[in-house]
Amino acid sequence: MSLEMRVVVENLTGTLFYIELGNDATLADLKKEIEDQQNLPSDRLILILDTNRSRRMNDDGDGVSLVDCGVQDGSHIYLFPLDDGSTHDVVFNWPD
Repeated sequence: MSLEMRVVVENLTGTLFYIELGNDATLADLKKEIEDQQNLPSDRLILILDTNRSRRMNDDGDGVSLVDCGVQDGSHIYLFPLDDGSTHDVVFNWPD
C-alpha cells in the first residue's frame, strides 16, 4: 500500500478542493479524480503546479508520476479547464 498525499487544487474562481492520492499516482490519476469530483472532462484540463518554477504539468504526459512532476503532500495545483472544444495552444506567462 502506497503512502497517501493530499493536494490542494484551485480553480479559476478561486475555489479550493482537495484530492487524496497515493504517492505512486500518475497525472492521469489526478485528472480522473478531478473529473469525478468536479464533473470536468479529464482530457480538457490544464494543471499548473505552484512552485518557484510554476509550469504546466500536462507537458510531461498523463503517464508520468505526480512525484516526478514535483507534487508532494500539500502541493497547490491550479486548474484551468478548457470548455470550448478547441485545440488551440494555451500560453501562460508568469511574472518574474
